[in-house]
Amino acid sequence: MDFKFIEDIKTGRWVISAPRRSKRPSAVKGNYKPCPFCYGAEKENPELYRIPSSGKSLDTPDWKVKVIQNKFPFAPIHEIIVHSPDHHKSFDELPLEQSRLIIEAYKNRFIEHQSKGYVCIFNNNGEAAGESLTHPHSQLVVIPANIKLEYPHLDIQSSDKTKNTGYFSIFCPKESQWPDELWIYPSQRGKYFGEITENEIKDLAKIMYRLIQIMDLRHGSEFPYNFYIYPGSDWYLRLVPRIKIIGAFEVSTNIFVNTQDPNETIEFIIEHFDSPDEEKIKSVHRAGYRRTV
Repeated sequence: MDFKFIEDIKTGRWVISAPRRSKRPSAVKGNYKPCPFCYGAEKENPELYRIPSSGKSLDTPDWKVKVIQNKFPFAPIHEIIVHSPDHHKSFDELPLEQSRLIIEAYKNRFIEHQSKGYVCIFNNNGEAAGESLTHPHSQLVVIPANIKLEYPHLDIQSSDKTKNTGYFSIFCPKESQWPDELWIYPSQRGKYFGEITENEIKDLAKIMYRLIQIMDLRHGSEFPYNFYIYPGSDWYLRLVPRIKIIGAFEVSTNIFVNTQDPNETIEFIIEHFDSPDEEKIKSVHRAGYRRTV
């Protein structure tokens, strides 16, 4: 095993030791050509799951979303969910139907593994957010149930304003740690992510499409961000733009200094969500840097 879980018995916190991950391919280092997620790499990276374009079998270039094993894992189950064959586009530029398929893949892989531990689905977009390979993808890891996870819990009372979309609400908690962080939670509370309905998947796909576009307007095309899906009951999705670098005070105390008013963030979202300025969005993408192999 190339990793191990280590408990700090003084605090009850856990760390994962995974030295082999330092050898994983990196866009920054330029040591991963050809892209292992593009068409043509199917045989070298056998699939665990796919949403096909047609009825063809695995390991052929006929997929819309695919899941492969992470070759540099830090957990017993560690998968990569490749968003599409397109090396450049993700939620803010892909068709809504493709975003729906990505979330459908999240759901199906969550259900596949939910009896094995905590199913953690997360996304790193951009070098500043921890992304090593630039072909848009998310990751899924299953953490054993005996490991203590320290996710924040959903508290919808911690915001004065919300944006309702039908099946979801968007809000910015008063105690937000990061500038412009956004929380999305379903109207049907108390469920696990694996219980998401088809209508909720469609609505969530639209929400991700619009929120990332709006943050593009605010921070520029290809802004770095993370998001994750809470693995427990009463699930939510938390989107965190990585436009701030934390300092020694935050590292040492775990007290974050947020330089953005959460109320202003949600007001900005409400202002733009239902009246997209398509020309502004297109100009941002034209001016932004494209992902390259």
